[in-house]
Amino acid sequence: MSVDFRAVGQRIKKKRTSLHLTQDNLAEKLSVTVGYISQIERGVTKVNLEMLSEIALELRCDLAELVTGVIPEENGYLNRELSQLTGDE
Repeated sequence: MSVDFRAVGQRIKKKRTSLHLTQDNLAEKLSVTVGYISQIERGVTKVNLEMLSEIALELRCDLAELVTGVIPEENGYLNRELSQLTGDE
């Protein structure tokens, strides 16, 4: 399975903006540059697992949510996934 870094970046951006954080805010919390955050969010840079874990902590979400787009605690998430696989949507 390959990782879609562009999708991961889009999820990071969506979560960041939902928390009303700017790229500058997030970069400061992670001790990285704004340019690096921008590259991650655009999928230009392949973010490593350690940094992704730190981002998830700062964005108060599960690491799996950023990688897969699925929130494990969400009710019925498996039903939705199965529906997508079987085409029952």
